[in-house]
Amino acid sequence: MAEMIQVAIDGKQTEVPAGTYVLKAARQVGVEIPALCDSELVEPYGACRVCSVEVSDGRKQRIVTACNYPILKPTEVFTRSERALAIRRLTLEMMLARWPNVEVLKEAAADVGITAARFAHPERNEAANACILCGLCVRVCHEAVWHKVLAFENRGATRRVVMPYGQQAETCVSCESCATVCPTGAITFVDDPNHPADPARIRRAGAELTREVVLLDKSQCRMREVGTAHLVEIMNDYDLLPTHNHRFGRHPDAHRIASDKWTAGFTQGAADGCALGCEMACAKGVDGFVLRTGPDRGKKVLVDGPEYETAAGVGSNLGIFEPWAVIEQNYYCDQYGIDTISWGALMAFVMECYEAGILNQERTGGLDLSFGQAQNVLEVMHQMARGEGFGLVAGQGVRRMKKLFAEQYGADPAFLQDIGMENKGLEYSMYVSKESLAQQGGYALTNKGPQHDEAWLIFMDMVNKQIPTFEDKAEALHYFPIFRTWFGLHGLCKLPWNDVEPEDNAESEAPAKVPKHVQGYCNLVAGMTGKEVSPEDLILQSERVYNLQRIFNLKMGFGTRPHDKPPYRSVGPVTAAEYLSRQERYDQQLKDEIGLDPTTMSLDEKRAAVREYREDRYQQLCDAVYKRRGWTTDGIPTLAKVRSLGIDEVPGLVDLLQAHGVTE
Repeated sequence: MAEMIQVAIDGKQTEVPAGTYVLKAARQVGVEIPALCDSELVEPYGACRVCSVEVSDGRKQRIVTACNYPILKPTEVFTRSERALAIRRLTLEMMLARWPNVEVLKEAAADVGITAARFAHPERNEAANACILCGLCVRVCHEAVWHKVLAFENRGATRRVVMPYGQQAETCVSCESCATVCPTGAITFVDDPNHPADPARIRRAGAELTREVVLLDKSQCRMREVGTAHLVEIMNDYDLLPTHNHRFGRHPDAHRIASDKWTAGFTQGAADGCALGCEMACAKGVDGFVLRTGPDRGKKVLVDGPEYETAAGVGSNLGIFEPWAVIEQNYYCDQYGIDTISWGALMAFVMECYEAGILNQERTGGLDLSFGQAQNVLEVMHQMARGEGFGLVAGQGVRRMKKLFAEQYGADPAFLQDIGMENKGLEYSMYVSKESLAQQGGYALTNKGPQHDEAWLIFMDMVNKQIPTFEDKAEALHYFPIFRTWFGLHGLCKLPWNDVEPEDNAESEAPAKVPKHVQGYCNLVAGMTGKEVSPEDLILQSERVYNLQRIFNLKMGFGTRPHDKPPYRSVGPVTAAEYLSRQERYDQQLKDEIGLDPTTMSLDEKRAAVREYREDRYQQLCDAVYKRRGWTTDGIPTLAKVRSLGIDEVPGLVDLLQAHGVTE
């Protein structure tokens, strides 16, 4: 904890952490000091000198700029002493001589008794929105949003803000942060091709979100520093990091692919590679990576990533804890057009089947595919891309491999179903959901399959205990999938919604909804369309689509309760090793929740009892979710639900529901 220092500002006593700047301390006690080049988004640098004050540390008095003078010892500050005011008057008078009609200058000058300059300036600019060369736009562009589009050119009277190195205006990504911090209105944006109804409202919403990200992200999720890869060590600490095909939730070697290993190789301070202009800037890249395998072996390349899902999916889930192998798989997945999450899940399934004896080197074409075999994993990927060897088998995905291994190799279909991490044909995302019933539903009670775009609830449920009852979980599994669907409908990313938590977030029944940000999306829609909308309006828009998706699944032969059943590994321990890895937890559940004495039971008996209990709880969750969504007990939207949403007039929709036994 920082040492606290006594400071008096114009006689007002307070105590601040050592290193606090005078300007910030003054604001804390209600003393206003003019500052034209100051913004909380960048480090202060004392350019305008208007914030000059007099300080005394008991030995000597001197004039300093309040914005960047740190309080390191007991200090007395005089903001309106004769010496301070004399310097402030002279500074403002010289600025007025050049920019006589800029409102912020006139106001600051009037406060110290200056109404006009006594001097003439050869570069006099009469514009009310003249640039006063405070530098805020340049520094925000460089320090806060990292795009480095603006720069200063020349010195002295001919200094001006330009695009650097002869770049054109098209270089700008239109984040508008420079316009937001400009104190004079010198920067404006025109000719928006989207023709929003109220661009100022959109700018305000964007500026507030930028402020939150720049100020809070470093102490929260560190998205700008390392992206989603910061989750590796967090998931490992909470026993949630998928390891060896989701068998376990942690591994002693996880530190080898933790975030500090990625930040060492990431290109920092570059424009975000995902969506230019996004203040979150979470997409990262590794420069100068030398490939070791495949058709590009020996080349130096730029690799986009890795993200958490990559590090966990092709790293820990495959028992691979070598950063080079994670990056190389990331690169070739991008080159070959392979989804990294599906790749990690299908190869983990293959590797467990190999270690279980279902596969062997004869069946894999001579490849040892036990966990950790990075070189051979990459060889399978290259074979898949070439359409040959075992790559032809792995490339079919988990669902088809389950059927193939049972039919061709005599594997137990029930075991394959238990360990094959897929649902609705899509491979699982990379969180171990055994201890979070809500997350189990978040993966399997979906229209699109087990990717957490629909509901990421594991921390709300397992860690923070915010949704304890079936009804609470059902409410979360109603709201989150529908709101995430809304993001997809409007081409928006979910990360700025809940990966930075505003300091003044309003309280709600489910804090992770971040109500302030939900209102921000309402402002965005209203600013674009000119129509006021509420959070409920957004949910209704999305709920219509979500129910149509479910009914479309029904038309395609899916969309009922049996298709919402997850692989048991998503719910509980399949193998003896899994049970033993969390034996204390499972034994306690047997005793406290199931009412059995684990000391009198064999390991197989305990596993069977835990399985029966957990599968029953999952079915109870299905009941609660279907009821909350307005669906039948088989998971089909009711006629009453589709009528309430106004989608019952879609051709053939009612007939389809009735053909599946839905009467009302």
